[in-house]
Amino acid sequence: MKLKIHTQILIAILVGVVVGVVLNGHIERAHVAGERLARADVVCKYAAGVKLIGDLFIRLLKMIIVPLIMASMVTGVVSIGNVRSLGRIGLRTFAYYLATTLLAVAVGLVLVNVIAPGAGVEMPASQAEAQESTRQPPTAGSIITDIVPENIVGAMAQSKFLSVIFFSLLLGVALSTVGQKARPLIELFDALNSVMLKITGWIMHLAPFGVCALMAYIVGTLGIDVIKDLAKYMATVGLGLGIHACITLPILLLVFARYWPLRFFRHVFSAVATAFSTASSAATLPITMDCLEENAGVSNKITSFVIPLGATVNMDGTALYEAVAAMFIAQAYGIEMTLVQQIVIMLTATLASIGAAAIPSAGLFTMMIVLNAVDLPLEGLAMIWAVDRLLDMCRTAVNVWGDSCGTAIVAKLEGEKLT
Repeated sequence: MKLKIHTQILIAILVGVVVGVVLNGHIERAHVAGERLARADVVCKYAAGVKLIGDLFIRLLKMIIVPLIMASMVTGVVSIGNVRSLGRIGLRTFAYYLATTLLAVAVGLVLVNVIAPGAGVEMPASQAEAQESTRQPPTAGSIITDIVPENIVGAMAQSKFLSVIFFSLLLGVALSTVGQKARPLIELFDALNSVMLKITGWIMHLAPFGVCALMAYIVGTLGIDVIKDLAKYMATVGLGLGIHACITLPILLLVFARYWPLRFFRHVFSAVATAFSTASSAATLPITMDCLEENAGVSNKITSFVIPLGATVNMDGTALYEAVAAMFIAQAYGIEMTLVQQIVIMLTATLASIGAAAIPSAGLFTMMIVLNAVDLPLEGLAMIWAVDRLLDMCRTAVNVWGDSCGTAIVAKLEGEKLT
């Protein structure tokens, strides 16, 4: 009997963890035995093959993101037909995204104040120079201006998804209003969308192998020593993500979509699991759309609008993480944060998450915006950088789960019958 794809991915995650533990043992023994070899050299020697498989899987997913977003959004907007309907769907989508992000940040702030994970933690400033990225954080102005591309081809090449989405929406609306003359171009995008979905299906068959390799590499190279001092911080973030994913979002799904959460989770498990292993909601986008359309029965016109937009602007997990991380850094440095400052963190984390690229560890870069907003030392990023990958996997899974729930809610409000 052939196992369903989500079962295959779950098995792949477990196998990847086991392989990673074995790999980590080899790396540690080799590092101790060969004192002249740096740990990075040992990691490359033992984990290169595993990393290659995982990297190829991610590259396959990234390869189809831009054409899939463009084709699916253009056909989705055209299929809606009425521009007024598009406005209604857009309003409902943005209302959901804003509400859930604010709820997620609020949960994070309550937990970090109650648990106080940063109390008593030493933040070594000497690590900042070695760990801090040279990449400049995006500003509010750059986030807004990036929506309108100077060159759409350049935006595609640089994976600026907000720009691609804006252009695709504009093109779809234009095609809807031109009439019969636009029919050949509409058919072209419809055909392109069908082809991209077919390629997505092929890549889905490779998902268990890619997920297994990614998990093996992460577990094999991360180790556990570095996370011991940050266990309370990680637990706070994990608890916040768990509350948002297991309580807040299911309640919204049950109330507004009349959809039993456990059943819906089974439908989108492949997407959530892939998001967890890749730590990229953009790379997971094709799988998310496939799960919602094939398993949950959401129409393409809804998924093609809500999901690409959500993968770009709806980062519930990232916003929650940024709020907790900012407060953790403040507590570790002994800086008292007033209620007003925490409200600033809440609003800034919400806005910064919108500008976070849907790629691994993007939240670390937008964290700079949050820290600057309340004058917290950027050196604090050095400490949390060590455990970011694991938390990134968790928050990305929550991001994709939130996008999926939002799509089902919008579809139900639009009168669609879900399976």
